[in-house]
Amino acid sequence: MRNRRHLMSDYEGTREVWPAFTDVMSTMALILFVLVLLAYVRNLVSSKRLDALQRQITTSEQHLRTMNDDLRRTAAEVQAGKAALASSESKLADQEKVIADSNTQLGTLRTQLQNIAVLRVDVLNKLKQAIEAALGPADSGSAALVTIGDNGNLVINESLVFESSSYAIKNEARPLLNGLAKALGNLLADGDVRQNIDAIVIQGHTDERGSDAFNWDLSAKRATAVLDYLFEVNRPLADSYGKYFAASSYSKFRPINSEKTASAYQQNRRIEISVVPRDTNIRRVIDDYVQGIDPALKQAPVHP
Repeated sequence: MRNRRHLMSDYEGTREVWPAFTDVMSTMALILFVLVLLAYVRNLVSSKRLDALQRQITTSEQHLRTMNDDLRRTAAEVQAGKAALASSESKLADQEKVIADSNTQLGTLRTQLQNIAVLRVDVLNKLKQAIEAALGPADSGSAALVTIGDNGNLVINESLVFESSSYAIKNEARPLLNGLAKALGNLLADGDVRQNIDAIVIQGHTDERGSDAFNWDLSAKRATAVLDYLFEVNRPLADSYGKYFAASSYSKFRPINSEKTASAYQQNRRIEISVVPRDTNIRRVIDDYVQGIDPALKQAPVHP
């Protein structure tokens, strides 16, 4: 009996200890679970952060490679640009040389053409001077015997040569025309002059009064009368140099004074002597220039 009580007492003591042990073990298990859960969550968060960082690193590496590629392309473009610039500078220098050579050739051509133009004016000035040396610069009425017009022609006042509406040469005009015939013969005796002259044209001009038909006829007859007289008084002029002369009629259509006054009409009635340069000689000068042009200039593009 006594033993039975002792056993019951031990059993009751054991029943009191076991729940407490179970609680302790449960608490420890819960704590361990929480710790494991925390460790898992920390590892999960760390893994996501690591993945994000890895993606950032990968993206940065890709950007860096792209930048390196762009940098290499840019460097290549810079080198190509430098090469193109050097080539352009070389071509520009060549073009500048070609232009300089062309300007020199153009200057030579301009000088040659100016010399031909100066020869034309020089011929007329020599004619004028020869007439004035023989007859004086003016007639008894102080009117100039001959002048050089704005167009470069030698101008003879019509009233010194013809009566109104007539193409018969006045006796007072004969000394003037005699001197002109002699001066023309002397000039054409110069081979250099003949080489650059195509024609010496005697031009007849009238004022605006009268009909067109009358003025055409009158100006033509006056120009022809002057040329016939020059040949008549200087036969060698006609025989040796007749091919250089021509007569032309301009009627009223080339006035030098457009006013409707007696003075203007007198200015417009006139005989003009025009020296026409030889076109073939001018063309020869130009052809010589063209033949001498640098081939690079001929092939050079023309920019507007």
